[in-house]
Amino acid sequence: MLELKNISKKYKQFSLKEINLRVENGDYFVLLGNSGSGKSLLLELIAGLIQPKEGEIYLNGDNLTKKPIQKRQIGLVFQDFALFPHKTVQENILYALNVSGEGNAEKKAKLNDIAVRMNIQHLLNRMPGTLSGGESQRVALARTLVKKPKVLLLDEPLSSLDVQLRSGLRALLKEINKKGQTIIHVTHDYDEAIALGKKVAVIDDGKIIQSGTIQSVFKNPESEFVANFVGMKNFFKSILYQNKERTFAKVNGETEICLLSDDEEGEGYVMIRDEDILIYDKRPESSAMNNFEGIVKEAIPARLGMEVAIQASLLFFVLITHESYERMELEQGKKVWISFKASAVRFLKT
Repeated sequence: MLELKNISKKYKQFSLKEINLRVENGDYFVLLGNSGSGKSLLLELIAGLIQPKEGEIYLNGDNLTKKPIQKRQIGLVFQDFALFPHKTVQENILYALNVSGEGNAEKKAKLNDIAVRMNIQHLLNRMPGTLSGGESQRVALARTLVKKPKVLLLDEPLSSLDVQLRSGLRALLKEINKKGQTIIHVTHDYDEAIALGKKVAVIDDGKIIQSGTIQSVFKNPESEFVANFVGMKNFFKSILYQNKERTFAKVNGETEICLLSDDEEGEGYVMIRDEDILIYDKRPESSAMNNFEGIVKEAIPARLGMEVAIQASLLFFVLITHESYERMELEQGKKVWISFKASAVRFLKT
């Protein structure tokens, strides 16, 4: 377990303030925040590139706070990959083993093993300048993982990749985590957090605002900042499947949501924006494929109108204007229907 206790650090004009985090062994932990919130600085503190002004860092009970980088058993993959441009891919990876004290045969065996795992065997004799973004990311991962760190730190690992490459790397990172690797992943991207994370901490202006499981943080924001930053409450863990040339996501084993998707069948999250859901007094006569009866649970003033919580077979959140709220007299307990089109539904495969 990695534990940060009351970590504070002033760096130039920025300060991290009393950071407390606990990351269990085997977790995929996401640090989510805007640019300049302190995410990358926190990774550098954990890695040992800089020292905290106050507080302590523990890994499985061992105090790392004053330990040098090479003795922390923590690996960091930088956002820009930081590959040595004058060394081949093979030399980049082997460089990480130079201080291991192992013989050449053992180093070669580790090189071959990690090359297979990262699917970069064909790249070993290439120079970094000839690699694509996705290839560079895999090489950077290989160079870090070959040392078998207890914790893997990732600084915006998907930010420089196109959509297709992101999908492939997400699958790779999930596979690495499934094999027991503890991962801390820094990002500003909400979709990344949902697709990869088991737990999340939202950071802003050097402070941890909220942390917990993905579901608990995103469904129950504890502050206006988290609510505005997350912005999406209608997301449900589901299973995608095909039936009679239509695509559905089944939630909780019973609620079916129709959507448009070319993803393969499997697990993921289905998401609907609150402004894409319509409220009716009675069952709507429309072409929309998704219609649910429910009751008004509560209504909360929002930045752009009223946020109405509708308890159907699932709890949906709907954004409507103040005028519509008053006209429909949406008091707590009122029976209503909600409706949304299949094209309004997104599926994010996990």
